[in-house]
Amino acid sequence: MNKYKNIIIGFGKGGKTLAKEIAMRGEEVLMIEESELMYGGTCINVGCIPSKSLIINGENHVDMSTAHSIKNSLTSKLREKNYNNLFEEENITILNGKAKFLSDKIIQITKTDNTKIQVEGERIFINTGSKAIKLPIDGLNKSKNVLDSTTAMEQVIAPEKIVIIGAGYIGLEFASMFNSYGSKVSILDASSEFLPREDEDISTLIYKDFLDKGIDIQLGVSINHIIDKDNYTEVIYTQAGKIKKVEVSKLLVATGRKPNTDALGLENTNIKTDSHGAIVVDEFLKTSVENIWAIGDVKGGLQFTYISLDDYRIIVDYLYGDKKRNTMNRGNIPYSVFITPPFSSVGIKEKELEKSKVNYKVFSLPVKAIPKAHIIDQTVGIFKVIIDAETEKILGASLYGAESHELINLISLAMDFNMDYKVLRDRVYTHPTMSESLNDLLK
Repeated sequence: MNKYKNIIIGFGKGGKTLAKEIAMRGEEVLMIEESELMYGGTCINVGCIPSKSLIINGENHVDMSTAHSIKNSLTSKLREKNYNNLFEEENITILNGKAKFLSDKIIQITKTDNTKIQVEGERIFINTGSKAIKLPIDGLNKSKNVLDSTTAMEQVIAPEKIVIIGAGYIGLEFASMFNSYGSKVSILDASSEFLPREDEDISTLIYKDFLDKGIDIQLGVSINHIIDKDNYTEVIYTQAGKIKKVEVSKLLVATGRKPNTDALGLENTNIKTDSHGAIVVDEFLKTSVENIWAIGDVKGGLQFTYISLDDYRIIVDYLYGDKKRNTMNRGNIPYSVFITPPFSSVGIKEKELEKSKVNYKVFSLPVKAIPKAHIIDQTVGIFKVIIDAETEKILGASLYGAESHELINLISLAMDFNMDYKVLRDRVYTHPTMSESLNDLLK
């Protein structure tokens, strides 16, 4: 049995970056990846990068077939680059196969030719990511027209009519994307509220904009069953006590993702998981077993590639630094939803503060008041920032409008460095830009 100083399971953002770092320090690393098509992880291959490529090309009125080719070319280049980045490192060995724990330190690898080998690791890092949640809907698994977030991006021709189950962030991104390619889109969601996590003024505006684009949204829905007919799929659901149906070309299930731990053999170890299958970790990402860490989506929590990258920083600091970085001092975590226009947020929502005793004030600015928005002909939306009225520090921001995904990082930075909001208000910005809107937004 081969023994390795470091074993990393999963070629994702945090895992691949950690492998390179450790190898450059002169230590041996075994990288185990199940699929050759996943070098670089979910983000590069079936997540952030391909979806944003399709979204942007849809906004630019590129036909879906061409956009699909552009997306495939992009992901192929990035996948090859990521593979070579590790392959060329002499201290890294890459093995393709399925990893399964036989004990706390021994892993069985079933290679692509079905042969099995066993390896032992002094330190093990689990970076297996997440996978789509499968709903127990009658007929769902039998239908030939059901898509998940991965297969939805493999469509070469835009479906004439598509139903999306789930009005969460992933569902809304796909709804906006397929709408831009000309599909008739309907969204079905079990919740009676649209974007319940967000402030009502923001969620109401996004809801209205979706309707204005012709996207149908049905809330408070319970899916009964799905039936494939000759030329379409029938979705039968209940809403407000009434049974309804819709006929579609494709059905996309976008109801979230869960940690990918089912086949890891964790039952053979002392590694603890929670009720959702997520690996339980401490603030340094250490599991319940000494010298085993979990990185990225597999540990639950926020499922962002930039969280996985920060996980790498925490582990490197723990192994080779002063052990100061941890999950408790990451700072504020911004997020963006790449609908059209994008929505981005960081910090506290106004709805949360309404229930508290915090004295706060709200600054808002319609996007149509920003010159750059008119130049790019994207005047929909509103920018909103919440300030502590006593300390004058920024508590949170919700930006719905063009380039919000860039601007939110500036606000998040100001929050992390505890800046007075007037620092952003009184900055000299280049013109014309969306960032200069802070001059007027924070007046």
